[in-house]
Amino acid sequence: MLLRSLPLTDNGGRDRVVPLRAAPAPAATRRVESKNLLDGSRELVIEHQGSEYHLRLTRNDKLILTK
Repeated sequence: MLLRSLPLTDNGGRDRVVPLRAAPAPAATRRVESKNLLDGSRELVIEHQGSEYHLRLTRNDKLILTK
């Protein structure tokens, strides 16, 4: 536990110890292999909030996401 002293002016200059709260640990980000998403094809359509997004695998094995 981390502790820090905070000066208090209303108690004659004495310090008091206040525990610091640690930030919550971030949730682990989910990872998916692109080969599992594409499943042998070169394009995948993702529907998001009524729009279509195209995830394409280029000839140079790069991924491009377009709307």
